[in-house]
Amino acid sequence: MPQTSSRTRGAPGRLGAALATSVLLLLAAGVGGQDARGGAAGDLGVSVTNRLEIPRLGETVELRAAALAGRIPAAELPRLVVTDARTRATLPSQAVDEDGDGRYDLVVFQSDFAPGETRAFRLSRGEERKPARAEYRVYGRFVREREDDFAWENDRVAFRAYGPALETFAKEPLTSSAVDAWSKSTTRLVLNDWYLQDDYHVDHGEGGDFYPAGRTRGCGGSGLVIDGRLAVSKNFRESRVLASGPIRLVFELVYPEWEAGVKAVERKRVTLDAGSHFNRFESAYTVASAAPSAPVRWAAGVRKAEGASVRVERARGLLRTWEYQGRYGDGGHLGCAVVMEPSQVVDATEAEGSQLLVASTPAGQRATYYAGSGWDRSGQFPDLEAWERHVEALARRLASPLQVEIAP
Repeated sequence: MPQTSSRTRGAPGRLGAALATSVLLLLAAGVGGQDARGGAAGDLGVSVTNRLEIPRLGETVELRAAALAGRIPAAELPRLVVTDARTRATLPSQAVDEDGDGRYDLVVFQSDFAPGETRAFRLSRGEERKPARAEYRVYGRFVREREDDFAWENDRVAFRAYGPALETFAKEPLTSSAVDAWSKSTTRLVLNDWYLQDDYHVDHGEGGDFYPAGRTRGCGGSGLVIDGRLAVSKNFRESRVLASGPIRLVFELVYPEWEAGVKAVERKRVTLDAGSHFNRFESAYTVASAAPSAPVRWAAGVRKAEGASVRVERARGLLRTWEYQGRYGDGGHLGCAVVMEPSQVVDATEAEGSQLLVASTPAGQRATYYAGSGWDRSGQFPDLEAWERHVEALARRLASPLQVEIAP
């Protein structure tokens, strides 16, 4: 399962450490031996360790510009070539500007790790190249032709959020800041084709949209908690893509208008890596009525459908559902889950058709959590037990990030 990038600071607890830095970057002399130090002059060696006794397949490794400073300038990160020291294979990598300031913040690549395994990689400078279309495993865009959706996907899952035009859509208006989940049984990127065909409530062999998110939180939507009640925004008003792949997609949605008279702005940053069933959501909230130093109380959750299997573990910052999708015919079963830093969770409750985890985040920090889905017809999750194991593995990986050491 890929891990996503470090953005918050000072989050407490084991999972907090993972949220603060999903991949540890330690500048350690002599770590990793000769292979980790690389071969050619000017190469850098990287040693990556899986400290868990479970395998981590297709895991995303992050190398932050700050850790490479003085040896590889940030402007040269797109030229970085990553080589597996054991197999000598060159691994696809991507330089990422995660905040849109025009400067690269990190490089990501992916690899498999056996239980307790340490693997060595070499970093060298090469020629910057544009990835071929076939290399892209993530994609997202603003969909004006479908009432201002923002839709995104990778080779496993797909989602969408609702834009302003949908609020006044004559056929079926909807005001909601939910996260809608699509069900995929293909590794192909299908977003454009499904919108072009405009028949995605029917499974034509690759999946479809069978999940009725509606005005609930859908599959990982969030909101503020004000005076003990859930306050939700209207549809997003702005969007921008910060990183478009081929390994990592990063984009932002801005929610400046809220229901029930709430004066607030949410800037939600979403990260989805290739191979992952989970998004990383990070929301920066500005609440007009709150003191600048006051913590932000917020909630994230999942629609609670009739007959759904629901599991909530407040102490572990985890909730998951498994429900039958029957609105558009037989849509199979979909699992949704939310995982967040346990030490920030202050309550678990139900509101407006959703099961919620309520959290408190210190002022100036982003409200951060992971949310995603799994379909029983995708080939990965034949039943609830398989989805349960996947969610459990995610929680363990977040609590024990890969250890990355860069040799001098």
